[in-house]
Order: sequence, then C-alpha cells, then structure tokens
Amino acid sequence: MNKDYNNSNSEELEEDSSSLRDSLLWCRDLEKHSCGDFSFAVVQANEIIEDHSQVETGKDAIFVGVYDGHGGPDASRFISDHLFQNLITGLARANGTISEDILRNAFSATEDGFLALVRRSCGIKPLIAAIGSCCLVGVIWRGTLYVANLGDSRAVIGYLGRSNKIVAEQLTRDHNASIEEVRQELRSLHPDDSHIVVMKHGVWRIKGIIQVSRSIGDAYLKRPEFSLDPSFPRFHLSEPIRRPVLTAEPSLCTRVLQPSDKFLIFASDGLWEHLTNQQAVEIVSNSPRAGIARRLIKTALNEAARKREMRYDDLKKVDKGIRRFFHDDITVVVIFIDQESLSTKMPVPEQSVKGFADSIGPSNFNIL
Repeated sequence: MNKDYNNSNSEELEEDSSSLRDSLLWCRDLEKHSCGDFSFAVVQANEIIEDHSQVETGKDAIFVGVYDGHGGPDASRFISDHLFQNLITGLARANGTISEDILRNAFSATEDGFLALVRRSCGIKPLIAAIGSCCLVGVIWRGTLYVANLGDSRAVIGYLGRSNKIVAEQLTRDHNASIEEVRQELRSLHPDDSHIVVMKHGVWRIKGIIQVSRSIGDAYLKRPEFSLDPSFPRFHLSEPIRRPVLTAEPSLCTRVLQPSDKFLIFASDGLWEHLTNQQAVEIVSNSPRAGIARRLIKTALNEAARKREMRYDDLKKVDKGIRRFFHDDITVVVIFIDQESLSTKMPVPEQSVKGFADSIGPSNFNIL
C-alpha cells in the first residue's frame, strides 16, 4: 500500500469521527486476552444480520470464531451457540490438550447438530435446507496457533520481515469457486457432473447456485433427503445429487508463534472484498491499537462508498437491507500477540464476547 493511501484514509476517518455515527456499526475497541489485546467490530448490511461471531478468553488461551451466514442467520447463529461448546467437550475428553483433530471433530459435531436441526424443522420451514454459513476459527494455546476454516472468511497474520517491514501472510485457503484451484478440485471430485461449476452472470458458481465450496449447513447440496422442489426455483436442482456437492471438512493450519509474529486479522469476506491482505496489515501496523477493528471496517466502507461514487457519510444514511447493495455484513477481529505476555502468566478476565449482540459474560474456557 502506498503512503498516500494511508494518509488519505486517516484523514477520511478523522473527518468521519466528527460526523454522523454509523448506527449499523458495533465495536469493542480494545480488550485484554492472555497474550495481548484484541479489537472486535461488526457492521450490518442485511435486513437481519447473517454474520455471527465470538471471542472467548481463558487463562492460557483465546478462541476466535467468525461465522458468515448465507440464505439467513440460522446456521451462523447455531455455530455461535454450539461450536465452542463442542470444542470444550472435545478438550475435556482429551484432558485439556488441543490438536487439529479436536478442532476437526468440533466442526463435524456442529455440522451434524445443524443438519439434525434441519431435519426436525424442514417440514414447517423447508428453506432452512438452503441456509448455510462459512466458519473460521482460531485458537491460541500456549504459544501455538490453530486455525480451521470453511468458506471464504480469512485469517491473515502480520509479521515483521526484512528491514522491519510488516508482511501479510494468509493462513487460510479461500474455498470459493472464483479460484481456479477450487474449480479443479470440484471437477476432480465430480468427474461425472459437467455442471458442477457453472459461470453465471459473470461469476463462477457451484451448480450455478453458490460460490463457497465448503460450509456448515446448505443441507440440500449435501444430502438428497433435503432437496428442494421446483416451488423454490433458486435452490432447485434439475437432478438429485449423487454425492455431497459441498463439504464441511475444514482446512487446518498450525503455527508455533514466533517473536516476529505481531498480530492476526480474522475477518469475513466482506472486508477482503475491499482491502488486500497487505493493505489490512499495514493499516493495523500503522495505527493505534484501540479501535483498530473498527478502523479496518470503516476503511472498507470508505472504499465501498468510493466505488459507488459517494462518501461514507452518505452511506451511513442508508438503512439495513438496502445497505446490502453497497457492502456485505462485515466482521473483523484483530488479535495482538505480545511475546512478554506469552512467556508470563498475565491475569485476564475469562470472558465470552458475542459480536454485534453485545453479549458479554463469563467464558467456560477454564478447561484449559
């Protein structure tokens, strides 16, 4: 990112602070966790917010979850209510030791739980079979980072490279049909289906319907029993699926945190639509910690407004629902990693923060 970009954005954001408040923007500007600080912000665009999210802090650990729903809020809300608890249950069985398998099992249990809910509900609410969610989770425990991901939310780490320049490294894979590698993967898994990926209105979509290739939910694309009839043309498949079109198998990444690793950005794709990884880490590196998640969202919203030849001040006057024509629901969590805190046991509150709902209470992370 060039210097002018930083300067112009800081000016825009300073002006913004003295003008109309964005009633759809929620934030927790700076909170403590066991190895540093975190900043958390969410902006709503849909009529009913489809992004759900949480941060759970423990004595030796922090959990971050970003759940970007589609088709409705049911799946993302279900994940927010159950995935962390499924992880804690798995940790208890493993005597409080985390691993990639424990994370994978928590995703699997959450998927099974949501599909069971779909089975119970589809008689009275058939479209629940078409509701799904991306799912991005990060856990730092005893100096090691574990990341699991379904869909196109993204985790990016900012670390100091040569000449003390901040460098962005993407830790997750985007499971999105717009990426050639994902289309090739889908074609190899479905050699007998020439319509597994279809270009529609200039966008690659799986079965001509959905862009993400991995999710929790989207039951109608995973099991024939949940197929929707022609009265729902948007989700109707011309022939029954022979095998799951989407999967709930997460991509996983483990990283022992190094002294050069400075912070992590977990965000739904609404942020990455308007900012590159490098732009995002430079904004975090060059700005005060307090309110940094909110600053990232406002920078993205300034960019969304600019693309429509308007100002963010004008965008703020647009109500939820209509706002979706300008930008998506966006969730951002920035986790700062302080090496001193990693080596010393800092007393921090064990708390559970649910994004946008502004629900704050005790966390049951004490298993670790």
